[in-house]
Amino acid sequence: MDQELDNAVKVLLHKAGESNTFIREEVDKALKAMVNNVTPARALCSLINGGQSHLHSAVRRCTRIVAGAKGVAERLLPAIARFAQDSSQQTRYYGRKMLFSMMAHPEFDKTLEKFLPAKDLPYIKETVVSLREKGLGEMPLDAPSAKGKRSQTGNVGHLRSSSTCRDAANIQDRDATEAQEAPRRAAPRSALENEEYVRDILGLLNAKDFRERINGIRQLLSDTESNPALVVNNIIKIFDAFKARLHESNSKVNQVALEALHKMIPLLKDNLSAVINMLIPAIVDNNLNSKNPGIYAAATNVIQALCQYLDNFLLLQPFCTKAQFLSGKAKQDLTEKLAELVPELYPRKPSAVEQRVLPVLWHLLGSAASGGSSVPGSGGSLRTATASLAHALLAHMGTSLLAQAAAQPPHIGKALEELLETEM
Repeated sequence: MDQELDNAVKVLLHKAGESNTFIREEVDKALKAMVNNVTPARALCSLINGGQSHLHSAVRRCTRIVAGAKGVAERLLPAIARFAQDSSQQTRYYGRKMLFSMMAHPEFDKTLEKFLPAKDLPYIKETVVSLREKGLGEMPLDAPSAKGKRSQTGNVGHLRSSSTCRDAANIQDRDATEAQEAPRRAAPRSALENEEYVRDILGLLNAKDFRERINGIRQLLSDTESNPALVVNNIIKIFDAFKARLHESNSKVNQVALEALHKMIPLLKDNLSAVINMLIPAIVDNNLNSKNPGIYAAATNVIQALCQYLDNFLLLQPFCTKAQFLSGKAKQDLTEKLAELVPELYPRKPSAVEQRVLPVLWHLLGSAASGGSSVPGSGGSLRTATASLAHALLAHMGTSLLAQAAAQPPHIGKALEELLETEM
């Protein structure tokens, strides 16, 4: 397809301005298939060359592949710099988004110095500093400057033609113009923008290149800080992809994801209830037994933040499940967390606490009775954690705990009595 891209892209981008939603969606599928399968450098050049009459649409598609396009950044930085300074807020946003996508590259700053025109360099450096400090933020909504007018520009020039690129700054996006002419379509357009945001963030989070996945994590954190409602409205789709980054084999991505989640928890709080059952396994299954001290520390920080900012009743069942089925340090840590949750939750929901936590205690006592409760290198033992949980329950249940233990197999009741006597 590489040789046919210029003509194909020109037609597709023209159709991207159709008012018919079905056509626009099909065009988007075709463009997405293109950017995922053809030579990235060729796709970018065709999108920019062919997109002058529909600049917003072209820039959006370029953003999806600019970070992973080998050798493309150097050739396209001048064009991206022009996008980042465009008079249209939306085009400027996508120009900044492309810069944001490339910032993780270790040679990024040197590349700016080498390939940007001197007149653009100070502004772009200032933009990059802002992106690093504040993140990308949310996409603005432009209002067309002239109601009812549509661009009829059909002349397409080469990327290196500065006159064409300057002209592009004055060409209106057809979608934006139609929204002005027909306000009743504003809501569907917003829905489409929302869908495009989800596609973009999922594309980054699931990218093959680990650097793009890290960019996706950082972008999600930035969006959570600047526009939490956008993330909350799409939280299930987004966190379904994000959870895989919390326990992936690449330790760099794994740790960045855990550290980002630690910062997102105070912003999202109980909104995480919709995804907590998928998050807990991703956080604890491998990370609490990790030999990487950075990953282990990040995971424990996330657990602590969940306990601090969420209704702890949301954590009770997933913690109980994992305390029974995990092993090693993870089992000890979660048992200790349950011991901390009991004093807060039992006065509120005693029956629920007993129903969920007592099976964990019986399980732990059964393991202790079988021996082998020590956790090597943990600085403590599962037996100590089990004792903490037993004492926490005893403080609230009193003799009822002993009575319920008596209904268990004899070795469970005996193990409880011994534990309470020795671990004081």
